[in-house]
Amino acid sequence: MSTESASPRMAFTASTEVQESAFYIPMTGPAARPRRALKHDDTFIVLDGHGDIGASAGGPDGLFHADTRFLARFELLLDDVQPLLLGSNMRDDNSALTVDLTNPDVYRNGRIVLQKDMLHLVRTIFLWRGTAYQRIGLQNHGESAASLELTFLFDNDFADLFEVRGERRPRRGIASSCLRDPSTAVLEYTGLDGQSRSTALQFDPRPTALTANSATYRIRLEPGEATSLFVAASCNKPPSFTPTPFFRAVLDHRRESRRASADAASIETSNSIFNEVLCRAMADLNILTTETPQGRYPYAGIPWYSTTFGRDGLITALQMLWIDPRVARGVLRRLAAYQASATDPHADAEPGKILHEMRGGEMSALGEVPFRQYYGSVDATPLFVMLAGLYVERTGDDATLSELWPAIEAALGWIAGPGDPDGDGFVEYRRATELGLANQGWKDSYDAIFHADGRLAEGHIALAEVQGYVFAAKRLAARGARRLGLADRAGALDAEADRLARQFEDAFWCPELGTYALALDGAKRRCEVRTSNAGQVLFSGMVRPDRAKLVAADLMRPHFFTGWGIRTVAHGEARYNPMSYHDGSIWPHDNALIALGLARYGLKHGVEQIFKGLFDAASYMDLRRLPELFCGFRREPQRGPTLYPVACAPQAWASATPFTLLEAALGIEFDADRNEIRLRNPRLPPFLNEVILRNLWLRDSSVDLRLRRHDGIVAMEVLRTRGEIRVSLLLAN
Repeated sequence: MSTESASPRMAFTASTEVQESAFYIPMTGPAARPRRALKHDDTFIVLDGHGDIGASAGGPDGLFHADTRFLARFELLLDDVQPLLLGSNMRDDNSALTVDLTNPDVYRNGRIVLQKDMLHLVRTIFLWRGTAYQRIGLQNHGESAASLELTFLFDNDFADLFEVRGERRPRRGIASSCLRDPSTAVLEYTGLDGQSRSTALQFDPRPTALTANSATYRIRLEPGEATSLFVAASCNKPPSFTPTPFFRAVLDHRRESRRASADAASIETSNSIFNEVLCRAMADLNILTTETPQGRYPYAGIPWYSTTFGRDGLITALQMLWIDPRVARGVLRRLAAYQASATDPHADAEPGKILHEMRGGEMSALGEVPFRQYYGSVDATPLFVMLAGLYVERTGDDATLSELWPAIEAALGWIAGPGDPDGDGFVEYRRATELGLANQGWKDSYDAIFHADGRLAEGHIALAEVQGYVFAAKRLAARGARRLGLADRAGALDAEADRLARQFEDAFWCPELGTYALALDGAKRRCEVRTSNAGQVLFSGMVRPDRAKLVAADLMRPHFFTGWGIRTVAHGEARYNPMSYHDGSIWPHDNALIALGLARYGLKHGVEQIFKGLFDAASYMDLRRLPELFCGFRREPQRGPTLYPVACAPQAWASATPFTLLEAALGIEFDADRNEIRLRNPRLPPFLNEVILRNLWLRDSSVDLRLRRHDGIVAMEVLRTRGEIRVSLLLAN
């Protein structure tokens, strides 16, 4: 790993006492086995590579439902020893985990009674409708009969997700367990919130012996003989509930998954590795997307963020808008349904504000953490207005625009009112209570917003990128108002956007840095720090073209661009740390939004560099999956990127990143009013010679396109059309 020369700006020194932010996710040691995650709607499971829960140290193992752990241990043993791992694989569509195991040498009374590698065990695990299904297939490949004991050890703590993350509680509820019948063990918990929670483990066939914490089978297999055992662990089901038989549940689950994504556009390229990246990304987005009463919603990530997050859902829907705008419709409707209507300091709620996070666990219900319905994000509200405007322009869905317009106006009211407490034209944040998040932009670590000398910003903070979101929100809302015949409202919003752009240039531009300040603190002092936030301002389209080029050039210099991507904080800044969460790491979604910004200003060379860096990073990642973030060390020859140990994977906006990068490179635009799809100055990076887009739809029509790269020029071929649709290729800004 290279060391980069120190800079005179590195004036910050760490204090001897570490300041731990609220709701910090600790990392106390390495994982003894790699982890795998599955999810379906409000239920997810984290297992190790053997298919066990809680059998090895270092992972947030468990079966979780509605922010509570419903199973903390589920371990398989053969004659009281762990089987040997042969291999562990996720299905390409993320619908199931398959683990191949075999027996070690089995001793009884000091003698080997079963040589290793005689038994083949296959564990197949999947989630569906609040139940974890598991099949254990066994076959004897030996030349003589094999007798063995197969035991499942299980237990639970019904821990709130925040307890699993490290929060400590002085009191807890009451746990118990019982046997409902000879095939069913039930673990129960009555929480301090008065809610009863239960996990039922149903075994088929009936175990030889069943206790409140173990199930044992005494099995004899003749040579070549095979058998199967089935287990279903159900969360909060009534006593009368009977799990769907395993094989029928498998088929129903896969049919349901295919139906959910059937109408989305598909992508095929000339690069087999990038095809794997895209397939994994879409599979991850499919499992993260959850059916809610308002529509499908992409939950933020596994394990810590598997719930409705406003900012994450909005940005993910924005990234996916060109492929499947139905996601945006579900996100907008759900967030409109939970939009704040009153002031509640404990929840950081104010009228018109858009939800940051919602939780269903015991600690949230009791107010031990403020996240039952929590509104402590400064950017979700303008992003909501942005997405609504972009959605209607992508689809021409004026009916949904009319339905959402009261929520849009309420959001604009918050932006102009409580969101700008001193009336200076900038949207700012400051948490209402000490329980809330100290920083409320997407970089929400306690130390993410700071001055050039390393001092943390204080008071009401105005983030650079948030002002860009507000600008874009007002521009798009103005266009939406015109669609609804509200000409006066449209004119007022456009005037406000123009005024904000002028104020922003005066207040945030740092000529000595050649970029925009990270933020203004409560005293209106600029945080003169080089950060990726300035790149997201380009995404909004608010800034002058000449300054956009300066910002872009700075982002592509070595103090930002590592070869894998753009760091959140430039090397040489006071709090720069490539291993930090927000102060020097690389976030794929951040790079994706920056790439959209570069494309907006016609700076496609930078888009290609970012695209290639993140593609190369993904090619090194487990399952070809881009994680939430990774470390910001400079790229070295013949080495992959350095991982961040507690990054969520999958994470929705990271999974959406490959699609956003392709959108930025191809310059894809939709004009629903003209029923036209445009490619503006399309470029393809060197690793892609050809891209085929199928079922790219607009209103009631769709088109299949082939795009080929020839000496830096992209040629387009229309393969098929359905309905009336226009496709244009524009080679000028």
